[in-house]
Amino acid sequence: MTAPTTGLTTGPTTESTTGPTTELTTGLLTFGESMGIFVADGIGPLGHARSFSLGVAGAESNVAIGVARLGGDATWLGRLGPDATGALIASRLRSSGVRVIAVPDESFTGLMIRYQRSGQFIHADYHRAGSAGSRLSPADVPEAEVRSARILHVTGITPALSDSCRAAVFAAVETARAAGVTVSVDVNYRSKLWSRFDAAPVLRDLVSRADVVFAGPDEAAIFTDSADPVDGLARLGPSEVIVKDGARGCAASIDGERHALPALTVTAVDPVGAGDAFVAGYLADRLAGAAAPDRLRTAIESGAFAVTVPGDCEGLPDRADLAALSGGDINR
Repeated sequence: MTAPTTGLTTGPTTESTTGPTTELTTGLLTFGESMGIFVADGIGPLGHARSFSLGVAGAESNVAIGVARLGGDATWLGRLGPDATGALIASRLRSSGVRVIAVPDESFTGLMIRYQRSGQFIHADYHRAGSAGSRLSPADVPEAEVRSARILHVTGITPALSDSCRAAVFAAVETARAAGVTVSVDVNYRSKLWSRFDAAPVLRDLVSRADVVFAGPDEAAIFTDSADPVDGLARLGPSEVIVKDGARGCAASIDGERHALPALTVTAVDPVGAGDAFVAGYLADRLAGAAAPDRLRTAIESGAFAVTVPGDCEGLPDRADLAALSGGDINR
């Protein structure tokens, strides 16, 4: 493996002010592929774009940032290439209060190009085949890190990236289960990565090993046959099932009790990242010991706030933002 040029050292590396990795107790541990993202400014065909905004994207890193901004302890792990994009991702996450475990890789860091073709449709082109993130393996996820976490959070994106990524997810989940660590899964199905046919058995297996699961109604339908997505997911074993349903709010079954919350009415600027913000809100409150209704309320508020700001993670709120939102003034 060639030495990276981004300041990352060989092997898994961490930044922490609380002592050696083996002595840490982590709140949230998550891992997956983060990418650089170029977003075309304005609306219209990509070929007519004249300027782009550069950012960071990735479901797992978005959740880590969201939890950290809400006062939770969060660690993100992933492979990063020896390029400026890899350095940007590590820097952005650290500046957001996330502990980063960066595994250097000789391949490139993935990129996404996103543009808004019309006022209604957003398109994304991915450049990630063979990327550093897709080369994650079980050896990259230290068992000690998993065992020391309170929550291990994974998504259905990572198992779709490669066989080694899939193995890393299931190995980490099994380690967490054996250690009594809460396993959280966001289904996060991506049709550009795999077909519904290929995804169904893997996602069903993953959800059956989870304590907490998040999914949209369409995602649940990929691998359950129940007309009620909450019930269909709960039958697979998770004790906490939360169905995210956009403008219709959410429905949940938590420790056998049903819940339903409406969405908040806000002026949406960019819908991307709302689901990750929702998950971050729920998990941050779960780490803080909040009751189920409060977790769901924070999740709804976090998702609502996120869509009022452009970008995948730029709009993730802190507690003051949520207080302002609930008070009707998000500009304070």
